[in-house]
Order: sequence, then structure tokens, then C-alpha cells
Amino acid sequence: MASTQSEVPTLEPSALTNLIASASASGNLLSATTIQVLHNLQHQHLWTSLQIHDTGASQTATDPANGSSKDISGAPTLISGIPPHRVYTHPDQQLYMLGKGIHEDDLRPERLFVIPTAQGQTWSLRRMASAFDAMAEFQIVEDGEGRAAPEVDAEKAQKLDEYYKKREETLATKEWGAQRLLLAMVDKGMGGDGTVVYYVVQEGEVKPRQN
Repeated sequence: MASTQSEVPTLEPSALTNLIASASASGNLLSATTIQVLHNLQHQHLWTSLQIHDTGASQTATDPANGSSKDISGAPTLISGIPPHRVYTHPDQQLYMLGKGIHEDDLRPERLFVIPTAQGQTWSLRRMASAFDAMAEFQIVEDGEGRAAPEVDAEKAQKLDEYYKKREETLATKEWGAQRLLLAMVDKGMGGDGTVVYYVVQEGEVKPRQN
């Protein structure tokens, strides 16, 4: 009886591979790294209201503190979106929330910015600073696609109102920390499996806390 050689099944391209290929074919200038991070945020981490911000369209940004202009020509492309839960809460902010009896689920969802990058990519403090400067240029009006704040009673509503006023004050005083974003790093090295790792990056100098 003649032996038959088993056929090797053909593997279909992944959804991510098709997405990157279609973007390249259409002449989309977005890098494969940006598309991969966007896909990862949407389908693995369930972010909503995702947007891509081309910082190259604007070469200057206005400093909200004093109104001066800053050069952001070296700023990377940014992604922003609304995560399903808070990624980082400053310790002093946590203490304030505990004192007021406010839980994470009581708060409105907050948009967070992400820098898509690949392992081994060269960075500098100037380029990282330009990313924070560029964030101020993208004032986004939410359309309600993200998780809506739950209905609360009058007492909780008053506490939340006090919290949001306090939050506005701390944006100027940086009492609860300065601006922060996520650095998304894709493993594309030899043998890399495309895993995306996220790091919290805070603007400026972060003083160590005493326990």
C-alpha cells in the first residue's frame, strides 16, 4: 500500500497581521508598532474611545502654566483612550478618596495617553518631555462611549463634587503628582513574540515617599 504524505495545514494570517497589511496597502503612514499597540489596547485590555494623535501635525505646544510655546517637533505619535479601570492612583489621592468614602467605580472615566514604542528604540529625556508637552494640545470632548459614571445619592454627589474641585486644584499644585502616561513597549527583538508591556511614566521628578 502506497504511503501518503500528510499535508501540512496552511495557517491563516492573524487579525493583527491583516490589519497591519491593509493599513500598509492603503498608504496609511501609521507605523506597525502604533497599529499593534492600538489593537492590543482595544481587544486585550478593552479600552474604548481610542484615538491616534499625530504630533507631527503641530510643531509647537502651549505651556498651560505660563502660556509660552514649546517645540514638540521630536514628539512621538500618541494614542489615547479610556481604560475599563484606573491604571494608577497617587497615594495621596487614595487617602483623600478613602477619607471621603469614594470608590474607584464612583468616578468618571479618565482618558489616558500612551506612547507606542518597540524594544530597543532609542529615547531621550527631550523626546519624552516633548510627549508630555504635546498632550496639552489634544483637548478631547468625550462622547459618552466610555464607562459612564453611576448614579449616586445626594450625599455621595456632594462628596464627588468636592473631589473634582480638589482634583482641579491638584492639577496646578501637582499635589497628586504631575501628568502621567503609559509607555507601551512591543517585544520585536529576535525571537520576540510581540508581547506588549506597559510602563507608567510620570512627568518631572518624583520624590520618594517615606513609609
